[in-house]
Amino acid sequence: MVGTEGMRQRPEWPTVVLFLGVYLAFGGLTWLGTSLPWWMLLPAGAYLVCLHSSMQHEALHGHPTRHPWLNAALVYPSLALWLPYLRYARLHRLHHRNELLTHPREDPESFYLLPERWDSLSAPTRLLYRLNNTLAGRLLVGPLVAVTRLVIDDIGRARGGEHGVATAWLVHLPAAGLTLAWVVLVCEMPLWVYLLAFAYPGTSLMLLRSYLEHRAHEEVDARTAIVEAGPVMSLLYLNNNLHAAHHAEPGLAWYRLPAWYRQRRDQLLAANRGYRLDGYGAIARRYLLAAKESVVHPLVRS
Repeated sequence: MVGTEGMRQRPEWPTVVLFLGVYLAFGGLTWLGTSLPWWMLLPAGAYLVCLHSSMQHEALHGHPTRHPWLNAALVYPSLALWLPYLRYARLHRLHHRNELLTHPREDPESFYLLPERWDSLSAPTRLLYRLNNTLAGRLLVGPLVAVTRLVIDDIGRARGGEHGVATAWLVHLPAAGLTLAWVVLVCEMPLWVYLLAFAYPGTSLMLLRSYLEHRAHEEVDARTAIVEAGPVMSLLYLNNNLHAAHHAEPGLAWYRLPAWYRQRRDQLLAANRGYRLDGYGAIARRYLLAAKESVVHPLVRS
């Protein structure tokens, strides 16, 4: 299904309007940022940064136009600062090999570790990974873990000569610089304010979505969750909270996904063995301080 993305002849205007609205809101919020109280700035900034990451997800799946280069250009500014779009696009497409979902080595978005990797870690690092498996830990230290893992892994890949890794980071630097030039030079917002009110909590919200969207399971279809969230969180994730539906039909635009899901809800829930969660509040009540699973993948032995 992934190979059929981007074949449409006309732009998807709801997505174009959404993209424009997010950039206008971001520009206005950062322009007024130094005059707003932190309790207004932080949730709004985090929401917009995370929503922009959802826009990037739409773009790499072939929206809103049939031209991949144009879709990439529409989401080029890096509001989160740390994740190169070209790396995200490459790794996320690998993630869509459903038969390899959650495998610590084969799925780039897996949070599981292989037993031998776990055995090689120091006690403090094991503690950090255990903390990262609780929802509170994922929100508080998860961004540090995600950024560190990506940078270390990509340095190794670039040194090993893997094609495209160094290029992706070189392309990313102006994307992050464009955002920082606007925020720091034009809006005169201190860098630390942007990091603490926009980039870091925005990344935490990204990790909230991914926290329970996959699990280790012997059946492929049972590895992917459905989170039936309200309109605020569904918009934030552009309906990617209906994650089993997205994996079943990855080329479907965000505004078409809910109707497609409603028509096939029973079949999808039967296929994923009822892996459904009633919103992110329910996830927080259950897993805020409790680990969702073991850090070591329970089904992959080596």
